[in-house]
Amino acid sequence: QWQLVESGGGLVQPGGTLRLSCAASGFFLKNYGIGWFRQAPGREREVVSCIGVTDGAKDYVDSVKGRFTISRDNAKNTVYLQMNSLKSEDTGAYYCAVDHTAVQGVCHMAEVYYGDWGQGTQVTVSS
Repeated sequence: QWQLVESGGGLVQPGGTLRLSCAASGFFLKNYGIGWFRQAPGREREVVSCIGVTDGAKDYVDSVKGRFTISRDNAKNTVYLQMNSLKSEDTGAYYCAVDHTAVQGVCHMAEVYYGDWGQGTQVTVSS
């Protein structure tokens, strides 16, 4: 059974740091693209970052470029989202999902490509 489990969320002050983890079971993450998404209260879910089948393909939404870094540890079957210089507008529920269509060198920044969603982890940035 395919499963993704997110962790690492929490309450942090503006300017703080969190590292989110997306751990897979039932399949090997290295064979698929992975996306991180977030949904703030009252807003639609948006894609934050993606990583392709190989580390060469990565992308970020403009609002997090230079602050967030996506990476994968294939030995741990986990994808990470390192979030630095957090802002209040980063608050939301963060989800990871699988891109079954990704090939090497490709990373999709659109929700339509993704499925097998995790349950999410809450990130709250507040003083």
